Amino acid sequence: MKNLPTDLLRTFVTINQLGGFTPAGERLGRSQPAISLQVKRLEELLGIQLFHRSSGLQLTEGGQLLLSYAQKMLDLNDTVVSRLSTPKVTGSVRLGIPNDFEVSFLATTLGRFSQAYPNVTLDVSSDISSNLLQDYNKGHYDLVMAIEESSLTQPRLVDYILEPLVWVRSPSLTLPPDEPLPLILYPKGCLYRKTILDALSKANQPWRIVYSSASLLGIQSAIKAGLGVSVLAKSTVPEGLQASVTYPPCPTLGSVSVGFCYNNNGLTSATRMLLDYLKHGLHAL
Repeated sequence: MKNLPTDLLRTFVTINQLGGFTPAGERLGRSQPAISLQVKRLEELLGIQLFHRSSGLQLTEGGQLLLSYAQKMLDLNDTVVSRLSTPKVTGSVRLGIPNDFEVSFLATTLGRFSQAYPNVTLDVSSDISSNLLQDYNKGHYDLVMAIEESSLTQPRLVDYILEPLVWVRSPSLTLPPDEPLPLILYPKGCLYRKTILDALSKANQPWRIVYSSASLLGIQSAIKAGLGVSVLAKSTVPEGLQASVTYPPCPTLGSVSVGFCYNNNGLTSATRMLLDYLKHGLHAL
């Protein structure tokens, strides 16, 4: 039986996450030629080609199959290493996370953290970012992941990434001509809601709110039912829905910053460990 080195698998997964050999090399601390050699070695071990290099590094059928297994293998590897090589960490962390990132982060990053640090208790709440930041100021959270405008001259969030905003709708949705745009929105106070309504007003595009909910599940269900269109960060769009930056007659909305709010001097060991996991998960989107 052949053994697949985890460093080769990590390089392969990172190339797919970042979309190229050069950015993967920068993330992993290796040169572009070294990354290419690792991919070649992995292809030789498996006896298959992993990428259609002539079409923007699109995965072959074999590459797609390997990717699904490689991520699971790396997750298991990282969990074992964390459990055995890091000091025992105990305590509790009060975490606030935006509604639309709740599902993806609970299922992946937070799940892996709980497996690696079973003695840390997580108290996780989801809400719109404005409420999360207000409650952080009141001392309700140890750490908050939030969303804010990307154009701020003095951003409050740190360790952030820029996420494009996309128009999301059901594949079966047909917009009647000459009628107000039907909108599915989070409640007042949500940055997405403000961005959408400001952009539509500026574009003189008529609109009406057909559904409003603070629940991510409620928003997704309304979109799937074809009640109207909504806007989400690109990486949070679930399978089965259509999403695009441009969608006539809707204006382009740009990007938002997704990052963290915390007091670096007041972090416990448990909170710092969780923050490291969240940073890695966010920058891997």
